[in-house]
Amino acid sequence: MPIISMFYGIIIRLYLIDNRQHNLPHIHAKYAEFEASISIEDGEILAGKLPRKQLRLVQAWIELHYDELLADWELIISGEQPYKIVPL
Repeated sequence: MPIISMFYGIIIRLYLIDNRQHNLPHIHAKYAEFEASISIEDGEILAGKLPRKQLRLVQAWIELHYDELLADWELIISGEQPYKIVPL
């Protein structure tokens, strides 16, 4: 489960864990006891939960690094390791 970024106590990982979401580019964000799968395309929560403030930070980070995230997504579905992305 590669960590691609960390900021403000939020850990961002990029990996494939279930068949439902494999076709949709997404990241996994963890903050304290909260964890959520979040769409790279629109920043919406696909599963799980994050506090509102942390969700907004993750959504801003996704917007800033959209192209890098899609490139990392292509790497991960090809079985390669994703690159680290600078924090917020």
